[in-house]
Amino acid sequence: MTLTIRQATVNDAAVILKFIKSLAQYEKLSHEVVATEENLKNSLFGKRAYAEVLLGHEGDTPVAFALFFHNYSTFLAKPGIHLEDLYVNEEHRGRGYGKAMLSRLAQIAIERDCGRLEWNVLDWNTPAIDFYKRLGAGAMEEWTTFRLSGQALLNMAIGSSS
Repeated sequence: MTLTIRQATVNDAAVILKFIKSLAQYEKLSHEVVATEENLKNSLFGKRAYAEVLLGHEGDTPVAFALFFHNYSTFLAKPGIHLEDLYVNEEHRGRGYGKAMLSRLAQIAIERDCGRLEWNVLDWNTPAIDFYKRLGAGAMEEWTTFRLSGQALLNMAIGSSS
């Protein structure tokens, strides 16, 4: 079968949440998922959409998803696309669906005059790292990702430091 890729709609919130939970389980991070269908409806399809989702279907069955948003490169003076999540159901892997989803994202990046397409991968996920390298993607090993969240984010917002 072939993969059909389409832009998700608000009616897909339950499917998106299912993919998010499957990805979190694969990454051993299920305990961190607090997303709900309602949160997704508001943040992805509300007044201000913060990200977009592509769904890949085999026939009528959703088998893959990609969640992405725009970032910006000051050096290029162009927008970019950051792929937050890419997931193909385990039983549908090895059929070229991940590559098809990335190819569609690359097409979107070109259509929108983006300078790059970027994503992160957990350092232990060697199957994904090998897959990305086979596609020609390069690791940005000289960069380290930092994050403020939870109490540290709140402290920063109010100007407090610990």
